[in-house]
Amino acid sequence: MRTNRENIFTACCIALTVTAMTFAIRAGILGDLGTEFELTGRQLGNVNMMAFWGFPLATILGGLLYNSVGPKLILMAASVCHIIGLVVTVYAMDYYTLLISTFFIGFANGCVEAGANPLVAFMHESDKSTWLNRFHVWFPGGIVIGALISFIMTNMGYSWQLQIMTMILPAGWYGFFILNAVFPDKLEKNVTTGGNLKACFTSPLFLFMVLMMTFTATTELGTQQWIEKILGNAGAHPMLVLALITGLMAVGRFYARPIIRKYNPKGVLLGSAVVSTVALLMMSQATGFMVYVSAILFAVGVMYFWPTMIGFVGEQIPKTGAIGMSIMGGAGMFATGIWQPVIGSWLDDEKKVALASGLNNAEANLQAGQAALDNLALFPLVLVIGFGLLYYFRKNDTYNRGFTIEDLKRR
Repeated sequence: MRTNRENIFTACCIALTVTAMTFAIRAGILGDLGTEFELTGRQLGNVNMMAFWGFPLATILGGLLYNSVGPKLILMAASVCHIIGLVVTVYAMDYYTLLISTFFIGFANGCVEAGANPLVAFMHESDKSTWLNRFHVWFPGGIVIGALISFIMTNMGYSWQLQIMTMILPAGWYGFFILNAVFPDKLEKNVTTGGNLKACFTSPLFLFMVLMMTFTATTELGTQQWIEKILGNAGAHPMLVLALITGLMAVGRFYARPIIRKYNPKGVLLGSAVVSTVALLMMSQATGFMVYVSAILFAVGVMYFWPTMIGFVGEQIPKTGAIGMSIMGGAGMFATGIWQPVIGSWLDDEKKVALASGLNNAEANLQAGQAALDNLALFPLVLVIGFGLLYYFRKNDTYNRGFTIEDLKRR
């Protein structure tokens, strides 16, 4: 018989799956939105940006309110905002309606992170990184589901509106489940939001990790969100590439424990940065079958970034509490949002240059996508330096030898 804790964890996983599906399906229909509403690359970037800006606003508010209202109310708000955002998207009339609806979806996604991350960490106090990786299986898992839905429905001739509607039922389902679940009245004792904030802004390590989070998130999500536009002319189907990347990420996160135990979070982050840099450089030159090869390498590079960053903060800087995890997630999404219209402009500008040089439309799109990937490779390159320094200066951390929080208490 399943325990209440297991049921709550399952509901959180479904909420994260819906969050991920919004990313995947929006990536799959980005071209359709551009055509129907006559949007430029920068305008499409602005639409994407609203999701990435709604997310950090929700995570910061959720983190500030977490100790007083608890995760249940925050996760219920996520369900309501998901449904509002999805319905308004289906009935969008113009560019501005898309901006509003996408903001609601982003806000819902941020509520999921703000409510679920500290809840999962609390329920698995002695092994936070492992269980946060296991929870975050369902972000790439949800992207696989969303990418396949978009691929199949597009090939069958279904509209982008019907693709959006596939997410409404699971969004309502997890909300109903959370509404009827029994949550603890108080998750942690002697914890105050003021104390959490003080721990955040007086810790150089925390501030450094926030900075690094802006680069890890942009490396992962900045690439995936534009996969259809970047790889649409590279000889591989973008949605299948996205499904391949995120499918491998899901498997890697599910079996993260032995990797984290062997190499510790700092080693995993450094290795991920190196592999991600190589993968993006490969992808920027690849066509045909080699796109899939470089995509596999990219998946290995980014699969552990997000949950390991949050797990590291939860384990190494525990006094930051729920607001610390929320700030981490919010910083990552906010930075990714800032870069969305920039990436769109890269594609617009490079395409103009390619067309002026005499290339046809398909060749120009391919060249623009490859140039954008070259630019994106700079983000993990910065991470190689940052995580290299982190590994060097904190190489004597107890966690390097595989100890858990419980081990530390016994010592």
